[in-house]
Formats: sequence, structure tokens, C-alpha cells
Amino acid sequence: MNILGLNFYYHDSTACIVSDGHLVVAIEEERLTRKKHATEFPIHAIDKCLQVAGLTPANIDYIAISVDPTLSLGKKMLYGLRHLRRSRKFIWEEMMMNLFWKRRRFSNWYRPFFGEGHKPPVHYVPHHLSHVVGTFLISPYESAALLSVDGSGEWATTFMGKAKGTGYTCFRQDYFPMSLGAVYEAATQFCGFIPNYDEGKTMGLAPLGNPQNYYDKVSRMFWINDDLSIGVDLSYFQYQTYSPVRYSSKFVEVFGTPRSKDKRAKFEQHHLDVAAAFQLHLEECMLKIARSLHTTTGEDYLVISGGVALNSVANGRIVRESGFKDIYLMPAAGDNGTAIGAAFYLYNCILKSKRGFVHKDPFVGGSYSNKEIEMIISSCKLSATYYSNIEEKTAEILHEGKIVGWFQGGMEIGPRSLGNRSILADPTLKHMKDKVNAEVKHREAFRPFAPSCPIEDVPKYFEQHVADPFMLKVCNVLPGKRDLVQAITHVDGTARLQTIHQETNSRFHTLLKEFEKLSGVPVLLNTSFNIMGEPIVESPYDALRCFFTTGLDVLVLGNFIIEKNSNQAEFRSVNAQSNLAMADAKG
Repeated sequence: MNILGLNFYYHDSTACIVSDGHLVVAIEEERLTRKKHATEFPIHAIDKCLQVAGLTPANIDYIAISVDPTLSLGKKMLYGLRHLRRSRKFIWEEMMMNLFWKRRRFSNWYRPFFGEGHKPPVHYVPHHLSHVVGTFLISPYESAALLSVDGSGEWATTFMGKAKGTGYTCFRQDYFPMSLGAVYEAATQFCGFIPNYDEGKTMGLAPLGNPQNYYDKVSRMFWINDDLSIGVDLSYFQYQTYSPVRYSSKFVEVFGTPRSKDKRAKFEQHHLDVAAAFQLHLEECMLKIARSLHTTTGEDYLVISGGVALNSVANGRIVRESGFKDIYLMPAAGDNGTAIGAAFYLYNCILKSKRGFVHKDPFVGGSYSNKEIEMIISSCKLSATYYSNIEEKTAEILHEGKIVGWFQGGMEIGPRSLGNRSILADPTLKHMKDKVNAEVKHREAFRPFAPSCPIEDVPKYFEQHVADPFMLKVCNVLPGKRDLVQAITHVDGTARLQTIHQETNSRFHTLLKEFEKLSGVPVLLNTSFNIMGEPIVESPYDALRCFFTTGLDVLVLGNFIIEKNSNQAEFRSVNAQSNLAMADAKG
């Protein structure tokens, strides 16, 4: 049985294929179109998924779409009528674009793609069920509490409940405009970032501010009631009418002048303090919900999903302070992961198939063999050296203080590079954080980098008692180790740790151990293989483009090492003449 899972109604369009209850492949559209957070119908991702899985359209038995566009239709219409004077943009985007045009786009693809004969049934799975029930179904837990929090799905902004086996119960849901995600988006925009995309920047900025300067004011703007419902004082916001500016004039009166969206604009102290206060209060709200769920469900584990679940600082506090033994998030906890969640909801809850798959391996994208890589290198007229001991050689290069682009195996799903499409560096070099930010990533200097460490070595460097293979739980760096690994220690002494496991990524695990032999430290700075504003690289050609247009020192493609030197001119010439190499890389 082959299920095609799709997400395309909101952002981060994604396709996946689940065959006989196992996730075979999942790819975000942005990786192929090179347009970050793609909202277009994922036609390229669908084609690539079929190619990787070795299937044709005729092999697809069902389609699962991670939204029910008719859900809460009446509520949306009433909301639009109630705010008629200010809701023109709301009616246009929420009603016309999502309800009618995107469904029509699917229909226009569906008919010719499958032809006249084979027509696989289409199931529309509600957004939050795709998020958190779908995540639970691929978690390692037989039973767990459930929590989904985002800006909004069809109309809901939360899902709280519990699940066991393939069954689940919903305790409560909140509905737009009562939304923790939307409130945090407003603060993100106030700080000069792009709302709905740059919330991670707000989270990273927060430790530079003093939350107490504004905490009392922020806590009166949004809160969690005793029944776990969300409360928002909407007089401070404008997101509820889909205004381009998410906060109101009253918000500005309280906090001061917003920061310009120009990335060169200076951060004033009140911008830092606003980020700090909103981040701290969001953490407290999430903790209040999590603690209550722990008490009411009696469960040992919590499954979290939704855009707010990407707030790894809040996740870290939930692990430490909520009472749950651990939490599970899939690596694509945002809307991209709903393609996977919808497919498994269909398989387990609608088709009543038994659970049998645990999503612990994030490397479910396309991969390239050494032979394919060699052909691409040759087509670009570049020189490269093959090493059978690539982990040992790369460790030597990193120990020399060089920054490495590391391209291996299957591509990761989700916003974090987890060891196959990564930029790596020595975390013991104090200057390395600023160097990678300025010369490679071209991003804001305050933004921290994550460490990767073998799971068995974690207690030597980090205050972390659970695994975190998907880099979604911030923990403390041991005080005695912070000076040793300064490049991955944030200003507040924390790090967004990734635990590396031999069974899921043996090559990256070996690299870390080889680096330890030379440096004494089994930790590497690991950041996504891209520059700011671009998606993570998908193909060897994408990696070559990034390599030759940034301050990366060395590129490792499979077992091949490429250095710049004379290659720089050769690549520039080939890149200017044609896009044949890109076509080869895309298959």
C-alpha cells in the first residue's frame, strides 16, 4: 500500500511516500525550487519522491492532504462578516486563496497526473491531527499526552489530548485569534524579522535582553487560563485582521519604536528586552499547559508538534520542568511534517492498520552515490580527490581550523541540518562563531550555532539526560566546559544540542570520534548547509554553488574532497555558461 502525503495549503510545501506503513521518502519543495518556505503546490517534490521510491503514479493507492479546507468554514465566514470593514485581506487570503484556489490547484494537477483510469482516493486530514496525532503515530511511545501549538490551522490554534495505540482523545482546542503562535509572530516582526518565518531569530535574540523590563506588561497581553484556554488582549495586535503589521499602535506605545526590517538596522535595548520578555512568557505558557497535561493524563511522555514546537528553548524547559520523562517531536515539527503526519493518520486511524514504524532517522530525502557525485564534479570541470578514509581526513581538516561543507547520504527533513547537509567547524576556536556567521552564513552576528556530540559523550559536556537527535531541545553547557567550546555556547550558557547515534548516522558519528582523537573534544559546530535566505542544499550542484560563493574552505561530497584554488575559476566559467550541471544534479 502506497500513500502519497502532501502539505501545500499554508507554507513549507512537502511531499512524502509511506509504503506499507513505513516512511520511504519525504522532501520539501523548497529544496528543489530553491525558494525558501515554498508555498507552491509541491509538484517537484512529488516527482522526486516517486523517483526515490521507484514508483509511478499508477502505484499510488491513496493521497493524504494535511488540511481540511472546509473545517470551521462557518466560523470563518462569521468572523469575516463580524470584522467586515477590516477583513478584506482576511477574506482574500483565508477564504479565497486557501479554500478555493489551492484546492483547485490540486484538482488541476490530480486529473492529468493520474490519467483517466487510476484515481486514488483523496483524504483531507485536519491540520492539527496531521500535526500531533500523526507525530504520535510515528513516535516510540505506545501512549502519550498530546500538544500541538501553532499560528493557526484551518481555524484551530492548539490541540490538547492523549493517545494510545491508534486511538486518541481531544481534551480541548483553541481557535483563532486566540493564538500563541500569532502573538509571538507579532513580537518577531517588532524586532525587525519576518513573521511566521524568523521566530527562531527572536528566540536567539532573547538572551541578549532583560525580560523583567517588560515581563509584567507582556503577561497581560497573552496568558493561559485555568482551563488551559489561551487568552489574548487583541487591542495590542492586528494579526486578527490579517494586517501586514501584526502589532497595533497600542503595542508601540508600550514598547517603543519597532526595529526596521533592514538587516543592517541596529538593535536598541528595548528590542532585546521585548524579545526576552515574549520568549520567557511563551515558555511559561507552554510549561503551564505541559504540567497540567502531565497531571491530568498521568502519562510519562509528551508528543509536541506545530510551529511553536520549533521553539527549542521552551522544549528544553518542558523536558526539565514539566514532569514528563521525555518529549518527542519529529524533525519537521512545523507544517512540512504534516505531510508525513497526514499519511500516517490515514494509514493507522482511517485505514485501521497497525503501527509498526518509528521515525528516528531524519535522512529520508534524496541521496547521491559517489559515482553520481563524480559525474557532476566532472561535468563542472573541477578537480577532486577521493579518500576511502574520508572521516579521518575531514577530521584533520577541521582540526586545522578550516570550515567544511559536509554533504553525505540521504538529505534531512526539517529545518535543521543533522549531519548529512551540514557546515562543520571546530567549536574550540573562540573566533569560529563570528567567522562562520560573517563569512559563510552571511547572517546576524548574535545568532548561535549548535553542537553535535555522540550520545555516549553528552554527559561530559552538557546538562542533558535525554536524547535529542533532531536538535530541538536546548540544554545547558556544563559550566566547566563553556570556555572550551565557546563557539557553540550561547551568551546564556546554553546550546541547541544534537545527539549523534551510531545506528542512524555512522559516518557522522565516526567523524566526531576521529575529531576527538586530534582535539580531545568529540564535539563539532554544526549548522545548516546554506546561506541566509536560501534553503538547505539538496544536490551536489547546490553544494558546489554554496561552496564557491561563500567563505567555506573545503567541500566534502561523499568520499571526494574539493578545494578552491584553481577550481574557483573553473566553476565560475561552467556556472556562467550553462545550467547543465544543475540539470544533472536534479536528475
